[in-house]
Amino acid sequence: MSKRIKEVSNLHIIGYEELPTPGDLKDALKLKGTALDTVLAGHQNLKNILDRKDKRIAVVVGPCSIHNTDEAIEYAQHLKVLADELSENLLLLMRVYFEKPRTSIGWEGLIYDPHLDGSHRIDHGLRSGRQLMLKIAEIGLPIAVEALDLISPQYLQDLVTWTAIGARTTESPTHRKLASGISSAVGFKNSVDGNVLVAINAIRSASASNSFISVTEEGKVAVFRTAGNPHCHVILRGGMSPNYDKKSITNCEAELRKASLPENIMIDCSHGNSQKDFQKQALVLQSVADQIVKGNRSIIGVMLESNLVEGNQPIPEDLDEIRYGVSVTDACIGWEATEALLKEFSKTIAGALPCR
Repeated sequence: MSKRIKEVSNLHIIGYEELPTPGDLKDALKLKGTALDTVLAGHQNLKNILDRKDKRIAVVVGPCSIHNTDEAIEYAQHLKVLADELSENLLLLMRVYFEKPRTSIGWEGLIYDPHLDGSHRIDHGLRSGRQLMLKIAEIGLPIAVEALDLISPQYLQDLVTWTAIGARTTESPTHRKLASGISSAVGFKNSVDGNVLVAINAIRSASASNSFISVTEEGKVAVFRTAGNPHCHVILRGGMSPNYDKKSITNCEAELRKASLPENIMIDCSHGNSQKDFQKQALVLQSVADQIVKGNRSIIGVMLESNLVEGNQPIPEDLDEIRYGVSVTDACIGWEATEALLKEFSKTIAGALPCR
């Protein structure tokens, strides 16, 4: 490379490390047996809810982010017991979020910084993430993730039942294209300011045929062409003000009808809807239950941020000081509260769920 070309090529790159190909990681950590059965059943059950063939309500519940795989497995074991108990009315999916969008700086999640020390061993993060997802699927829980990076789905998406496109990326054309090719159902959040049309336009885009650049399982750059994803829906997560109330949901239903899209809406009980107070998630969930009891049929799911222990904590310089079971990102409700809330939610809506 000539000196002049060096002055304009990779000017700010200080180095790189090659990753294993997606196919190599999948071969080393195969999806098979009970885990495969879980993923297949999860896909069918959730898509049946969206297609109105299953009367249940989907519940995406779990930590704001995963930073400790042992804690995540313990949480999954608790959640599996609850999922079985409430399976008549609720389909529980574990929130297994490995990537965190950042408006400035901060911890970026297990995939990007698995050791929580700024070393950014992404190779370790991908392997650790896939190992954890396999264990959760083997426990028998369908998995929910957020798609943030455009390449990592090639390593992990075969284990996913439901995918979220976050408020900061719903407007991204590349994420819409990615969603059009993802095998799982996909929820698009309204924008941070509360704009719901952004999510509806994203669904229209992701439901159509698209082309985008990514890598194959062999690690080669390729153009992927999609048929469009028929199982996309809106997630109301609040904005400048909450939007889980009847009026907001009715307005969203009207916009979906106008766009000739299915009236499928999930309510995020956290973020703008809880006004960033984790304890207010209970109030949001109660409102959702009341609306279902009063005849709402567009609400197909809810989201809760929950962990073994309530609250959150900053990542300390001495990682030995991290408290077990406590989120290092957004504050979560604890396990006891989670169990009580979901049992009450299931009991409240039981008689109101339609025979679809």
